[in-house]
Amino acid sequence: MTAITDLSELLRSMTPELNPEPVVFCVATGEASQYVAMAPRAMCWEAEGLTVVLPKAVAQIQGLAFDGEFVQITLQVHSSLQAVGLTAAFATALAAEGISANVIAGYHHDHIFVAKDDGQRAMAVLTALSQSA
Repeated sequence: MTAITDLSELLRSMTPELNPEPVVFCVATGEASQYVAMAPRAMCWEAEGLTVVLPKAVAQIQGLAFDGEFVQITLQVHSSLQAVGLTAAFATALAAEGISANVIAGYHHDHIFVAKDDGQRAMAVLTALSQSA
């Protein structure tokens, strides 16, 4: 499937899917390879260190510190990494409802991490945005 760049089509086709399993953002203190073995949802290298997004249960078993619980919403549309406006559109809609959005783009999809308690409300906002496009 070809990645989509047209904003209207992206919004109409985004089909958000909620994964209700709580995830947490942790700062890695060891080698990256030990965290890869934990099957993270995402990893991000920053100047301050490695951030790892893990299921909460895994972080707890490993004794890793975290601040806040999140759920992952994946937009099922195959968005191009060069598409313009998708992140701005859903972030604006979520912000209007007081929902913080932490976004990670993969090759095929955008993944939005929202506070665990905001998951269902975020899904309603994203579904409404898609239906109004």
